[in-house]
Amino acid sequence: MFKTAFALLALTVVAVLGERVPPVARAADAPGSSENLLSPKEHAAGTLLLFDGKTTYGWESVGEAKWEVADGEIRTAGDKPGFLVTTSEFADYELSVDFKAAAGTNSGVFIRTAREPKNPAKDCYEINIAAPGVSEYTTGSIVARQKPTAPPVDEAVLKSTDWVNMLIRAEGNQITVEVGPNKVVSYRDDSADALRRGRISLQANKGAVAFRNIKLRPRGLNKMKLDKDLTGWKVFPGKMAEYSVTEKGELQVKNGPGMLEYTAAEYGDFVLSFAVMTKAPHLNSGVFFRQIPGEFTQGYECQIQNQIKDGDPAQPFDCGTGGFYRRSNARFVNGKDLHWTRVTLMVHGPHMATWVNGVQVSDWTDERKPDDNPRKGLRTKPGTLSIQGHDPTTDILFQDFEIAELPK
Repeated sequence: MFKTAFALLALTVVAVLGERVPPVARAADAPGSSENLLSPKEHAAGTLLLFDGKTTYGWESVGEAKWEVADGEIRTAGDKPGFLVTTSEFADYELSVDFKAAAGTNSGVFIRTAREPKNPAKDCYEINIAAPGVSEYTTGSIVARQKPTAPPVDEAVLKSTDWVNMLIRAEGNQITVEVGPNKVVSYRDDSADALRRGRISLQANKGAVAFRNIKLRPRGLNKMKLDKDLTGWKVFPGKMAEYSVTEKGELQVKNGPGMLEYTAAEYGDFVLSFAVMTKAPHLNSGVFFRQIPGEFTQGYECQIQNQIKDGDPAQPFDCGTGGFYRRSNARFVNGKDLHWTRVTLMVHGPHMATWVNGVQVSDWTDERKPDDNPRKGLRTKPGTLSIQGHDPTTDILFQDFEIAELPK
């Protein structure tokens, strides 16, 4: 299944970032294309691709609208209403989307939205796509909340090119929208029921519309302390793994088994970003989360393992980097041994997803019965994070740990 669905995705090296040479997934039939890929600058900033250019992985259709992926676009004729909604929830971020709308189209990009929003004044922020004369809420407006605070986007701008970029920033209670060169809206929601997190949605309403280059950069992440003396961390006693901080500020994990637990805080719904490099081929480690505090590896595990079968990235060996060990394999391996790999983990309620080098590789919902131990069932309450020393061959570096608890 993995091989047939994703054999078109191959690994390539896009740029050298210092010592890092990050691979990303790209379409084999679009050599040289810059669409639906991350630039070196975007990769360095921790930007995530929400659309891989080939599939709707990480999205679900709600309503009657028919969505298709073709020519590196997500598109709909807009003859029936509906939404294409992310399976993950996001809080603070910068979202960049290219759209192409036919004359007379009324569509939109919804942020911090419910899965199936009913009222744009209450359960979502609807960033409209509509030329002047089509709707009183012209492109960039926030429907039922804010019309343009600057001159609206001129119809000539929307027609001047097939594709128009929309840049949305959501940080705390503040939302700003830019369309092409125009800053259209600056809106602050200080109401008691202001939305602080939710899904992202593309709307089919009236008229044809297409989207591509859907990119999200999480904001508001806090660096996790990593001092030489490992203040705030605890090495699990009686095990073989060795943990130290290098002169460059990297966490080095050698030998195993073992566990280094972050005891300074516990996390339930969160976004975590970190970089990892295996120092030899086929090494194994993991980041445990929602772990029972003080207990050895009693949590969910985000796997670190770049080995593949038969030379095919769509066949991970032993779950694959970004997979959830013993729960859900990565759909393909997008990390590379001996090179720095960026991993971003999004967790909310029973749902969890992982991006490796900016490309989503896992999307899983834990449908087991609730249990305090994630090895036995669904755990949603906060727990600790820990870094695994897997076995005597372990020699792995970690750095740039950043995390944010999602708002309620």
